[in-house]
Amino acid sequence: MSKDDPVNFQNLEGKVAVVTGGSSGIGAETVRHLAAAGAVCVIGYNRGEDRARALAASLPGKGHSVEQLNLEDGAAVRGFGARISAVHPKIDVLVNSAGYTRPVPHGDLDTMTDELLDAVLIANVRGPFSVIRALAPALRASGAGVVVNVSSISAFTGSGSSIAYCAAKAALDTMTLSLARALGPAIRVLSVSPGAVATDFVAGRDRAALEKIAQGTPLQRVVEPSDVAKAIMACITHLTASTGGRIVVDGGRFLV
Repeated sequence: MSKDDPVNFQNLEGKVAVVTGGSSGIGAETVRHLAAAGAVCVIGYNRGEDRARALAASLPGKGHSVEQLNLEDGAAVRGFGARISAVHPKIDVLVNSAGYTRPVPHGDLDTMTDELLDAVLIANVRGPFSVIRALAPALRASGAGVVVNVSSISAFTGSGSSIAYCAAKAALDTMTLSLARALGPAIRVLSVSPGAVATDFVAGRDRAALEKIAQGTPLQRVVEPSDVAKAIMACITHLTASTGGRIVVDGGRFLV
């Protein structure tokens, strides 16, 4: 039977996957998909320890764990990488799902303070880079490692929760391109770019707001965390000849 046989294509038995921001939203749904495919999951969390532990306990399979991660603290990120690598010297998958935003109207330049701009850039750009750097040796040891950065259509539409968030996700996409060149052939690097997703990531955006957004898109449906998780899984299990690319998951919102 070929290794690419569709029956076994999504079998991740024996693989190790690290998911930052893995205690909620897109990250948590991705953890569930990875575990269902047989992967051993390391759930990175910032403040959601109880959520992370409850999620780990609910997953099929054995060996799942949780690790605290503060993306604002470089030493903490290095410690995160060292602790995981000590247990898992070979890591097959890294999903950078952790991020941060605060809604600020684009025309309100005064509210977008230097401190807020720095916080958004650190969480969405420096943080993912630092995690990749910390885990790169273990990803190389896999021989077929893959990094999936959760980005946003804000990166190329310039519309989103704030100017800082748009700029940060654009930087993340460009970093994905650069790292895909630098880390191949041992490590593939891809971006998945959702539009508005049914999570609590953006403060004040409820289901009614999501439904209204969806009605203005070609597919006229709300994007769920599972839709994004499936795209992430495709990057890991199916798009094995792809690196540096961007997968858009927004119901066609970027077209309007």
